[in-house]
Amino acid sequence: MPKLKITRRHLPHWQLEGSIYFVTFDCVENVMTLEETAIVLEQIKMGDDRFYDLFAVVVMPDHVHLLLRPVLGYDLTRVMKGIKGVCAHEINLHRGTKGTIWQSESYDRIVRSGREFDEELNYMYNNPIKKGITDDPGKYTGWYINQKKCGFGALNRDLVRNIQK
Repeated sequence: MPKLKITRRHLPHWQLEGSIYFVTFDCVENVMTLEETAIVLEQIKMGDDRFYDLFAVVVMPDHVHLLLRPVLGYDLTRVMKGIKGVCAHEINLHRGTKGTIWQSESYDRIVRSGREFDEELNYMYNNPIKKGITDDPGKYTGWYINQKKCGFGALNRDLVRNIQK
């Protein structure tokens, strides 16, 4: 049986093997361009199945939201260090700069039910509308939902279908 691991820096972090997490991480200062949000999105998608099961991601100009489950052998701390490190490296290459891109600590929460998953997915989907970036989040270039992975389990399938329309 998996054991719950609780750590704390400024925020509490609970880790439980096999769990799905809702994760948010923020830029330190700069706002990302459309090209940089595309870089981050592609880098996150590249880790799917290798380091984590990616359910959905929305890359906003100043922060990122994820729904993912680390694969066995990887914990959330290691996954997030990898995501943030690779994405920062690629953004710095794109900018021709060096330095910190992300705040050091991420917000993470274990998703405890299908209903909570649906709520987080809906929040992510609507975030670009809330921020005034688009009126059609399905066409927002920083949005990705893994239809194959979101079509199973305790998810509200009507919600997933409606999001894709």
